Amino acid sequence: MLRPRIFPTLLLSGQGLVKGVKFKNYKYVGDPLNAVKIFNDKKVDELMFLDISATREGKKISPELVSRIADECFMPFGVGGGIESAEEARDILSAGAEKVSVNTAAVKNPALIGKIADIFGRQSVVVSIDVKANWLGRQKVVVCSGKKMTSLNPVEWAVEVEKMGAGEILLNSVDRDGTMSGYDLKLVRSVVDAVHIPVIACGGAGSLKDLSDGIHIGGAQAVTAGSFFVFHGRRRGVLINFPSEDECLKIHKEII
Repeated sequence: MLRPRIFPTLLLSGQGLVKGVKFKNYKYVGDPLNAVKIFNDKKVDELMFLDISATREGKKISPELVSRIADECFMPFGVGGGIESAEEARDILSAGAEKVSVNTAAVKNPALIGKIADIFGRQSVVVSIDVKANWLGRQKVVVCSGKKMTSLNPVEWAVEVEKMGAGEILLNSVDRDGTMSGYDLKLVRSVVDAVHIPVIACGGAGSLKDLSDGIHIGGAQAVTAGSFFVFHGRRRGVLINFPSEDECLKIHKEII
């Protein structure tokens, strides 16, 4: 069995890194290249960059920025944000990314998943699924940076994207995002039990125990966090950090 991965997900807005709470109130947290250099030193498994302004503002993530990240990054990384075609995926992969993440475009055009997988291999395709409770308390897939709620059930949608060629699922709870209150373990487990591809738990991690719970209770093959790896203390001061090798070992062994 492969060791579950632990890695940061970093949000891009323009040329800078930002972090918010529940997809709102974004705060500038630094330069992406500086963050990459720090995570290089800390020997993280991989990185994921998501451009939150791309879909929302109708922009495209810059292949030039991806290329600059690739020049500095010593580990595999994925990129998402506004990718709407196999050609745009090619631009990002050619710039140095190992994976592309699709979200809104996958809901609008599900065939896109298969097109990218057919050309570049399904290991290069991550489908990001953002989930939020509606006014009845039922969890639904949301798109457009959480602005638009769909009628899609997250578990059923996860099954469909696997069939269409997704290599991984990045599962994010909007209601937990940035709160550092722990993953939605019930949501994570429900998707993990429904599919055969790796599920990455995202949204809510605020402690080493949360990371461990995502793996050992949620069953995720990977866990990722944003706020936990860029903020420190009650006042959420910006301090890029990552668990030590010993701490990661304890997470994998569920010794927290």
